[in-house]
Parts: sequence; C-alpha cells; structure tokens
Amino acid sequence: MGTTSEPRARIPLTVPAVRHRKVATGGDPLVMLTAYDAPGARIADAAGVDLILVGDTLAMVVLGYDDTLQVTVDDIAHHTAAVARARPSALVVGDLPWMSYHLSTADTVANAATLVRAGAQAVKLEGGRKRIPMVEAIVDAEIPVMGHIGLTPQSVHAMGGFKVQGRTSEAALRLVADAKALAHAGCFAVVLECVPDEVARRVTDAVEVPTIGIGAGRHCDGQVLVFHDVLGIEDRLRPKFVRRYASLADDAVVAVRSYADDVRTGRFPADDESYHLAAEVADTLGCYSSDGPTPT
Repeated sequence: MGTTSEPRARIPLTVPAVRHRKVATGGDPLVMLTAYDAPGARIADAAGVDLILVGDTLAMVVLGYDDTLQVTVDDIAHHTAAVARARPSALVVGDLPWMSYHLSTADTVANAATLVRAGAQAVKLEGGRKRIPMVEAIVDAEIPVMGHIGLTPQSVHAMGGFKVQGRTSEAALRLVADAKALAHAGCFAVVLECVPDEVARRVTDAVEVPTIGIGAGRHCDGQVLVFHDVLGIEDRLRPKFVRRYASLADDAVVAVRSYADDVRTGRFPADDESYHLAAEVADTLGCYSSDGPTPT
C-alpha cells in the first residue's frame, strides 16, 4: 500500500507570470477558483489552483442575497483578509463590487487600495471600453487589474437578466474591441463570462493577455468557477457551464443529521470524548463516573 507524500512547496504566482500564460505560446491553462475565507483558500491552494478570486459572488453563496449587487467594498475586504491569512501561493484577486468604480477615478483607486491593504494582489472590475479611465487610474497607482466582459452580473438589470452575450456579429465584435481596449489599458488578464465558444476563441486570439472563461467554452487561456459550485455546496442554481466535482451539501446534511441523532439518543458524547477528574479528586467531591454507582 503506497504512502501519501507531503505536498511540495509552491512558488507564489505573480501578476507578470499570469500575464504571459497564453496557451497559444505554450503556457499551461490557468486555473482560477473563488474562495471567501481561510479554509477555502487553503483547500484551493493545496489543490494547486493558480488564482484565487474573492468574488462578489460572496453576496449570493455566502451572505444569502439574490444577486451580487448588495455586497460592499468592506464585505470584500473582510473576506479578502481572511483568504490572505491562509498565505496561499495562488495569486489573490479581489473583486471590486458594484458602485465601487463607477463614480470617480479617485474613489475607484481608493477602493482598489482598500482591497490591496486587505491582502489582494490584484483587483477585478467589470465592463469594457467605458471602464478604461478607471483601469488606467488603478494601473497608474501600481495596482494590477483584471478585466471582465461578456455577462457582467453587476449589470444584471441593464442586461435584462443573466443572459449569454455576444450572440450577434456586432455584439461579438464589440467584445473583441472591449478586450483589446482593456489589454491596452493595462489589464493583465480578462475574464469572459457566458459568451459563445467561437466568440471567446476570437477574443482570446485577439489579445496578448490571457483570457479566463466562465461559461465561455474551451478556447480560453484558463477557466474560473465558484468554490461552492465545484464542491456541490451551493445547489439552488446550476448554470449550464458548472461541473460539480463533489456533493458536499448532501454529505453535510447526512453528517449533521447523524450528529443530531447521536445527541438525542445519548450516543454523543461518549465516555472517551469527555474529560474526567483524577480518581482521588472525584472521590473527594463525591462525584461518580458514568459507569460507576448511582448517587442516592
């Protein structure tokens, strides 16, 4: 029977290293996963992911909201700090939430700095060419920026719901132009969400920085999924692009039900799960063990 070896120490991944991870030039596909706390970050890092995104999906999968619009900079900073305390080798990216980069470049840079102070090594924001002044301001402050185009969940009301983007030739060409503009403005990578496979391939071929897909087919330079989706913790929604690799929600219910049953039937805690006095102290106090004589 073989033995399990200790995991090898990983070299921390940097923004310049990510920037050059194009599959077309021989780079390995990037693996990004969300995480929102230290245990999640440790799991993701031990599994060898390249990037950890402290996403605004926090609102839905952790905080119980129906969309991402309710989460704040303080919320993201709080959870980014928890992820950073795990000291992952993966690059930690903090998501700039709705209305944190929409009003002024000064506010945008200040909010990005808040996430960096919390432990993020880069920030992500949604939108194409209209966000260029914000991207340039953040990059000018020496904070790396990841772009995000296609389905941008913070624009759910403007888009009329969570819908696949880039289905027409005009819309596809706009996505290509947006990606080029973001890369030119200094983004080190671009997330493509919910766009047709063929469009994602065209965008990927058009830019020199890596694309990271979610619901964007096979031809991106990497992929990202939500921690709770991958592990089957979140089971209320199941988008087409989600592949579940475990069913932890089901396993957790079984485990907690067993615990509750053991408590109610007296099987938990057992004697060896309890602390005991030394015999002489117990005698002095007139205490009796669970299997000793019953006091009268």
